[in-house]
Amino acid sequence: MGKGRRDKVLLNTEQRQKLEQISRNGYAPAKKILHAQVLLMCDEGEGATKKWTDEQISSALNLHRNTVGRIRKRFLEQGEQPALNRSQRKTPPVPAKIDGHTEAQIIALCCSDPPVGRVHWSLRLLTQEIKNRNIITEISLETVRSILKKTSYVRGKYKGFVSQNET
Repeated sequence: MGKGRRDKVLLNTEQRQKLEQISRNGYAPAKKILHAQVLLMCDEGEGATKKWTDEQISSALNLHRNTVGRIRKRFLEQGEQPALNRSQRKTPPVPAKIDGHTEAQIIALCCSDPPVGRVHWSLRLLTQEIKNRNIITEISLETVRSILKKTSYVRGKYKGFVSQNET
């Protein structure tokens, strides 16, 4: 006979009901529902209906056997919430190119007078001027637009123009 599992998941009735509700309601994120189903199948407590092996769980839920073991291990070491929810990134996948100081320079440029012969700053003019002044070497129109959207400046009536919001 095979050896017994060292790390047994023993759910109490409250935990079991919560996991059953998550796996049945359909409103939770897909990964959360899947992890709840894995934990319910791993349960070897008094409310367990069947004793599942990792291989049976992985084939029933179309997961790898190691994934089932990882979810169980996280539940035993860290608790219910870390096992159900995905871990948050500590840093974004792509670091921000524009910091607060650069944003302030762009906004100050927008507040300044437009070039001679122009009435308004257009997004294209702003982008060209930002590159000419070496505030930042590469920037798109969309990035300039999103920076200005965060402030009290909005695009004017005409497409591509920026004007001060009068509120």
